[in-house]
Amino acid sequence: MSDKPEREHPGVTIGISGPRRKRMPHRLIALALRLAGAGTLYIRPGARVDVSLLDGLVLSGGTHVHPGRYGQEPEVSAGYDRRRDETDWSLLAQAERLDLPVLGICRGAQLLNVFRGGSLCQDVTPLRVHTRHHPLLLPLQTVRLVNNSLLGRIMPAPSIGANRIHSQAIKVLGRHLRVVAVDNDWFVQGIEHTEGHWVLGVQWHPEYLLYHPGHRHIFSSLVHAAKLRKLARLEGREALA
Repeated sequence: MSDKPEREHPGVTIGISGPRRKRMPHRLIALALRLAGAGTLYIRPGARVDVSLLDGLVLSGGTHVHPGRYGQEPEVSAGYDRRRDETDWSLLAQAERLDLPVLGICRGAQLLNVFRGGSLCQDVTPLRVHTRHHPLLLPLQTVRLVNNSLLGRIMPAPSIGANRIHSQAIKVLGRHLRVVAVDNDWFVQGIEHTEGHWVLGVQWHPEYLLYHPGHRHIFSSLVHAAKLRKLARLEGREALA
């Protein structure tokens, strides 16, 4: 047995960006992060947050990203929240400068893509061929994963069940991102960063599926990456995550 003491991970705080009113998904996200050993801070639209005091960030689901962010006019009737768009954009810009681990869920994954110059399909409903488009809170949607990927290492199998609440999807992929999951109609279900640090976007809502270990591990993987990054920063080294 080694005589060297084991390094202790410091406590971490993960920011959860969401709408003005906190709802069940945000409470479930906070629960998942706390179960994985992290503290949380809920961030409402318009809030001024020093992201350097956070160790990771979750961009949660919600209203559609306004199409003006990717150079289009609205093609569907939707309740946009431009203030939240602005807040999430600012949080993500700060997180990227600091190399913080970032998880984007549904809208959050779409915002990650748009932030990096990508675009969205504003309505996937008429484009589905192999699957019917209707909301699924249960994991009844088949999602296929890329094996050699962060998401592929987190999840227990190359094909998983996921839920589906979205009506928009990634169209043109943003810079320094790659597709790591698709559904049976080949709509993008997962993206991640190509340059090494922990940035992951999933189109489904894993917070509703915490009873499944694989979906729960998405949150614990984020917390682990945040702990490694904070430990590296406290020790004066470059981020490991």
